[in-house]
Amino acid sequence: METEASVVAESKTYSLKKRGWYRVVSGIIGFLLRLFSHFEVVGLEHVPAEGPYLYVTNHLHWLDAPILGVALPHRARVFAGEKWERHWILGPLLRSIDAIFVNRGEVDRKALRRAMAVLEGGGVLALAPEGTRSKTGAMQKGRSGAAYMACRAGVKLLPAVVTGQEKLFPSLWRFRRARVRVVFGLPFEPPAVEGKASTAQVHAFTEEIMYQLAAILPPEYRGVYGDVAEKRPDLLALYATDSQSFSSRSRS
Repeated sequence: METEASVVAESKTYSLKKRGWYRVVSGIIGFLLRLFSHFEVVGLEHVPAEGPYLYVTNHLHWLDAPILGVALPHRARVFAGEKWERHWILGPLLRSIDAIFVNRGEVDRKALRRAMAVLEGGGVLALAPEGTRSKTGAMQKGRSGAAYMACRAGVKLLPAVVTGQEKLFPSLWRFRRARVRVVFGLPFEPPAVEGKASTAQVHAFTEEIMYQLAAILPPEYRGVYGDVAEKRPDLLALYATDSQSFSSRSRS
């Protein structure tokens, strides 16, 4: 049985290195990904050299987490819905990589303690602020979990997006290889607040996170944040300036 003491102790053991079974799983997925798609990773120079940091992503397909796990050079702890813990295949696999199971639709304090332990222990925590997979093929409204944890832990955030994953299997049926692309954006910090962040501050930072992600997505993937050009032209200008490094330092 997991106790509060064990959670605190666990926070001291997090490493950014991919080791053991995690490295094996990541290697197998990476091999299959490069075999069956044109896989490209852009912006690796933006990945922090050390933790802790919160790794925020878009959420379009069940392939998102495996693809991003291959692209990120560090080991990240991920969230998974509580229903998958009982799945006969995914349950053991997710437990083997130390996934944090969370009850959807409620405040899961046990999951929150484990997540905060990762950040307090210098690790990397991956989170999709949308919470659930998009049914439209583009971004949906962000939830406050990522903003809340970043403000509470005071850690930087690394935005990353993946595109083309939804075309992988349909393309294979036509004997073609889809182009799957991961883009890492520039790390950014939560706002400086005195004491506990207010609901308004968390909401505002949630919007900031979502626009940061929208700025590195192609327009067709931006969804409800398609107004990024009007509301945050500074972000688009920032990445337009950085486009040379994005195109010159990629990996396939």
